[in-house]
Amino acid sequence: MQTETLAVKDNSSVKIISLTEAGLRLAERLQVQLKNSEVWYKPKPFAEKVQNAFQAGEPLIMICATGIVVRTLAPVLASKLQDPPVLVLDELGQFVIPLVSGHEGGANEWGRQIAELLNSQLVMTTANPYLKPKYAVGMGCERHCPKEELERLLMDCLAQANLTLDQIGSINSIDIKADEVGLIELAECLDKPFNTFDAAELSTMEHLLSTKSDYVFKTVGVYGVAESAALVGASQLTNADSELILNKHKTAKATCAIARAYPSDARR
Repeated sequence: MQTETLAVKDNSSVKIISLTEAGLRLAERLQVQLKNSEVWYKPKPFAEKVQNAFQAGEPLIMICATGIVVRTLAPVLASKLQDPPVLVLDELGQFVIPLVSGHEGGANEWGRQIAELLNSQLVMTTANPYLKPKYAVGMGCERHCPKEELERLLMDCLAQANLTLDQIGSINSIDIKADEVGLIELAECLDKPFNTFDAAELSTMEHLLSTKSDYVFKTVGVYGVAESAALVGASQLTNADSELILNKHKTAKATCAIARAYPSDARR
């Protein structure tokens, strides 16, 4: 019976790639269990075919040495928010390594499922998702931006980050938006705290911004409202360092970013 793993997008074709006869036997065993999967045995030209599949967003199961995978994919890696999940397995199926896009791309969860399927050892080197990170949204907007536009942008960003509204701890912005009706209404509608911070507080996150806007700086005193506010908001939720998981996205009138932080006591 075939089993569709949760981490694989419905329309994605999983490529199971092996380079040895033992690896091929494992690949064929996995193919029986994975819906919409295809086995590639010693594909040629190797690097070109694997890179093309990766850039097309197809999840990969690589049954070979980790070094081969790293050297092959290094030229085409984009970001953890865009790259498809990649698992590396030894040819006997004793170990499953989520190598690329562990959290955002779902490789960690996918790897766990494959490890259970094979009764093998999951080797997860990213931060443990059971540490329960806290997420915060940062938003900026033009004056009088409608709540409906803000909500559409937020929901689109949540979908891109593979998050649910329940996982969001707060909505955050700059202090000059403390009276922004659309943001206030959005937070009330979604039953989320709405926090604002002054430019000095937001500037402490300048080194973490994905981009810096001189225009925004001249206007409000920080290089990016949405990303800075998300980062400060996540830090306040946990009293710990934060990181962006979704860089600034925007519409004609609004911007949105998402950050997370792990509770300080969870890292002990």
